[in-house]
Amino acid sequence: MKNSRPALLIATLLLAGCAGSSAPADSASSSTWWNPISWSWSSLSPTHWFGSSLQVTEAGVGEVTGSTAMTEAAIGKGLDGNYGLRQGMRSEGGNVVSFWQAINGDKQVKIELSGQGTVSRIDVSDAGVKTAGGVSIGTPFSDLYGKAFGACRKGQGADGDGVECKAPGSEHISYLFSGEWHGPEGLMPADDTLKSWKISKIIWRR
Repeated sequence: MKNSRPALLIATLLLAGCAGSSAPADSASSSTWWNPISWSWSSLSPTHWFGSSLQVTEAGVGEVTGSTAMTEAAIGKGLDGNYGLRQGMRSEGGNVVSFWQAINGDKQVKIELSGQGTVSRIDVSDAGVKTAGGVSIGTPFSDLYGKAFGACRKGQGADGDGVECKAPGSEHISYLFSGEWHGPEGLMPADDTLKSWKISKIIWRR
């Protein structure tokens, strides 16, 4: 009986994972549409239970690059099966944008990928996914920049409350910094304020 306990534990975990494969019940905003058919849970393998080993590089995230098709199979493979995937569409500036969201076991969005045909943008909010230089969610502004001038701009659209800065030496990676500030809307915070802000999102663009 003692030898059967590990097998029973694994079977229980697998059943729990399968139960989590149904479409999330959370409602989306009026400008977002979900496709419940395009929802899957691909991280049942025990090798993915202990965190992600993905990296953000100049080429993309993990094995997802600018030539990766915007399909469940291609994205799931490129992210090494670390996440559940769900597909959606939203309206941006009068255009309909298609995207995939990579979700962890708590159904929190950790990576969002968008593009037409192939991936053109990847937004990473998973603290376990770092750049090749070790930069990750939570890294302070002061660790990377002495000042915002020449490297940063006010965040755009849904990122409007943050400040986006080009990663040093990169053509494709930028960091969105977030923090406390009570200045006029639309203006950049001063460098003294920004130095305590931290990365809330890593953005890769093709």
